[in-house]
Amino acid sequence: MVKVTTRLMITTALLSMAACASQPKDIVTAGPSVDAPVQQAPAGPAPTVGTGVVPGSAADFRQSVTSDTVRFALDMYDIDPEARAILDTQAAWLLRYPNVRATIEGHCDERGTREYNLALGDRRATAAKNYLVAKGVDPQRLTTISYGKERPLAVGSDEESWAQNRRAVTIVLS
Repeated sequence: MVKVTTRLMITTALLSMAACASQPKDIVTAGPSVDAPVQQAPAGPAPTVGTGVVPGSAADFRQSVTSDTVRFALDMYDIDPEARAILDTQAAWLLRYPNVRATIEGHCDERGTREYNLALGDRRATAAKNYLVAKGVDPQRLTTISYGKERPLAVGSDEESWAQNRRAVTIVLS
């Protein structure tokens, strides 16, 4: 009888431990455990009311500026009045958030050699950067990169596609 009772107690103990160890992962507890560390809100600005967009974020940049992209004419890298208007809104946003860094990408259409387009993309990105710097943005916050014709926005061999691919894009780094 003692042997049966001992076996019964051991079996009951093992089943109890097994039940505790194999709780489903989707069980929701009523609150944090005593040992759990208290999580704090992430550092930085809180989301804006109603939009869920964090001020100073890449999403805020895309939402706040006229465009993140300026376009260029064939074989050109000069900043025309339309590009100035777009870059003015970018400069104002960047000045509002002085700790935010950005990369300006230069792009070209498919025509021309790889080397020519890399150089032209660099001139486009640099022209956009220089404009932002002239508006008061710290040049240390801005980097440039040229992708030449390697990252087309529009695939096609027509003027509409080429026009979309001749661009400089400002990317806010989060």
